Amino acid sequence: MMISVMMISVKTVSVRLRCAAALAMCIDLAVAAAGQMPKYGVTVMPEKNVDYAAFKTYSWTAGQPSADKTIDAQIVAAVDRELGALGLIKAASGPGDVLATYYSLSRTDVNLKAKPDASGALPRYWVGTLVVGLLEPDSRRRLLRLRIDQPIEVDRSKLEATINDAVAAMFAKYPTRRGK
Repeated sequence: MMISVMMISVKTVSVRLRCAAALAMCIDLAVAAAGQMPKYGVTVMPEKNVDYAAFKTYSWTAGQPSADKTIDAQIVAAVDRELGALGLIKAASGPGDVLATYYSLSRTDVNLKAKPDASGALPRYWVGTLVVGLLEPDSRRRLLRLRIDQPIEVDRSKLEATINDAVAAMFAKYPTRRGK
């Protein structure tokens, strides 16, 4: 009787030690990740075997637009301008060759490597994420995803220029522009 109780105790201790080790490893990974500066810039995820040069028209479909109507209009105008520069025309009615959509969000990043100010606070700054997608009209399968993460200017007078620059940087990496 005494031996079986001892075996259960050893098993319980062993399971607890493994759980504690796994938790410690997760905490170490989280601390290591938190100490790194986030990566900013443009990422492009094109689907393979898609002829992007064949697209001639596009239409918009709902995504996750900015809640601010002015910012929404600025993003749509910037994407329209870039798609136009690629030779795509907004479809007058019905879906085009592709559907365009975008998703936006903003967050506050904290520079964990900087020295705290007099109050002990670390520097914080706004970061915007903008994702523009091109979808197949019938299946809504994603054909292309352009994403940019970058610190943004919170001054509203400079925001439109920031949006235009970000969208231009994204479309500079459009698949038909690669290698140019």
